[in-house]
Amino acid sequence: MATAYETYSLHTTPEKFYIEACDDGTNDVLAIDRVSTEMTLSGKKDIPPAAVTRPICGIMGTIRLVAGVYLVVITKKKKVGILFGHNVWKAIDFDIISYKKTMLHLTDDQMQDNKTFLSMINNVLTTDGFYFATDYDLTHTLQRLANTSPDFQDMSLLERADQRFVWNGNLLRDLIAQPELHKFAFPVIHGFIVMKSCCINGKTFDWTLISRRSCFRAGVRYYVRGIDSEGHAANFVETEQIIQYNGWKASFVQTRGSMPFFWSQRPNLKYKPKPQISKSTNHMDGFQRHFDSQNILYGKQVVLNLVNQKGSEKPLEEAFAKLAASLGNGMVKYVAFDFHKECSRMRWDRLQILVDSVSEMQDEYGYFLVDSDGKVLLQQDGTFRSNCMDCLDRTNVIQSLLARRSLQSQLQRLGVLHVGQRIEEQAEFEKIYKNAWADNANACAKQYAGTGALKTDFTRTGKRTQWGLVMDGWNSLIRYYKNNFSDGFRQDSIDLFLGNYAVEEEEGSTPLRVQKDWKFLTLPIIMLVAFSMCIICLLMAGDTWTETLAYVLFWGTASACTATVILFNGHDFVDAPKLVQKEKMD
Repeated sequence: MATAYETYSLHTTPEKFYIEACDDGTNDVLAIDRVSTEMTLSGKKDIPPAAVTRPICGIMGTIRLVAGVYLVVITKKKKVGILFGHNVWKAIDFDIISYKKTMLHLTDDQMQDNKTFLSMINNVLTTDGFYFATDYDLTHTLQRLANTSPDFQDMSLLERADQRFVWNGNLLRDLIAQPELHKFAFPVIHGFIVMKSCCINGKTFDWTLISRRSCFRAGVRYYVRGIDSEGHAANFVETEQIIQYNGWKASFVQTRGSMPFFWSQRPNLKYKPKPQISKSTNHMDGFQRHFDSQNILYGKQVVLNLVNQKGSEKPLEEAFAKLAASLGNGMVKYVAFDFHKECSRMRWDRLQILVDSVSEMQDEYGYFLVDSDGKVLLQQDGTFRSNCMDCLDRTNVIQSLLARRSLQSQLQRLGVLHVGQRIEEQAEFEKIYKNAWADNANACAKQYAGTGALKTDFTRTGKRTQWGLVMDGWNSLIRYYKNNFSDGFRQDSIDLFLGNYAVEEEEGSTPLRVQKDWKFLTLPIIMLVAFSMCIICLLMAGDTWTETLAYVLFWGTASACTATVILFNGHDFVDAPKLVQKEKMD
């Protein structure tokens, strides 16, 4: 396998960037012309002595904004652990460096737009969860890597990567077009990785959890739901649990993703906007494409739909069930489980009902197993595809229970657990396991919903607590604010980063300069003034109580009426995306 270089130095001159590979035994230098943007392979002798030098950890790629092209580099990394002898890194800090030496060629409006676009790129880069390896392919599961051809093994990391999970794929487009430069870059995934060395019965093994977030139909909670015309589901995450013991390797894969038909749930200032199922689209086309691809990638599918079977979520569950029945695909089995109803009044033990009901299918699908000689002993023949509304909180709880059940079987097969022993009895490992899955929930939730996950007290402790309920309430309030007043910007940031929106250099007008309707500023000011006057009238009573009551009623009514108008026109007051047209996102 062609690996990427691990250490680099960036040498900067007014005319060029020189990215030097600092690995032992190499003389390669990537030269980037700051005027023509041309990339060429050169040697260390070409680096001018006067160049300003700094160490960097890698190249994310390049992106074109209003001011021109920018180079995005990783400036700080943290070692997560070692996977099969390969270092796995987490990218911590980044730098965005302009090719242009001055911004004098821009108008004031262009300068402002460029500044906004830069803040969008920074918004994505500062969203925790970027991981990479320079000599191992993190985008593929163990099973996919084992079932490859010799030609695949000879490809560079960039060529062989699963494009669903390459978050810097858009930034690397120019570099990918030149195979001789492939050793200067690597695929970066977004999601979560934890690696722990564990011990049970005096036997030490390595336990790893990898969540890979898809960059197809990526976005934020309320602005990206359902699927697109290609069958890509919103918030699709592939989660792989890996065990290494005495040279043996075992892997168990699960997926999560939005309900795969055309529906939306646009924020409108209400705590829970009503989901809307598209009436004008052929749902079966996208639905079938989604499951055809899932069958090819993962084999048989068990869909675990955890949404409520009453209220606003009920139509979604009914639509999903109807589509699954109409699909007529024997490789897709649909299971509905009303998580909130079954576990109401803190009855979290009832989750075992679902685990037991699918245990036979889980045993049938199995897991991937390789012995110390590299011989494949078992293949995973199917996966569980879990979802709730957001594919975050309820989904993560169920995935952790299914993963534990698979782990029980794996550790017994490898001889780590004795006959009759259960993982739940191994207090030290159980703590590591629960905390890791709770951290996974938080990472996925922050990336999609903007806050930590709900229900992590159950994942961490195995029971629901009063403090956990309080924290869920707090996170729900933060989610409400972000989903209504900052997620439009976050969605634009992701669309720009992934190439769903392309900036034209020095373009005169961008979608950023959309004028808000007069209601946007006027009504909130009226409501604020009316509410303030109502409070003042209460605190500073008039000569008679009737006079005070009249003032309070007048200003209170004005405040309430304005609030009603604002809520009625909620879509106009939320922070909506500006870059990608609504039709492309519904």
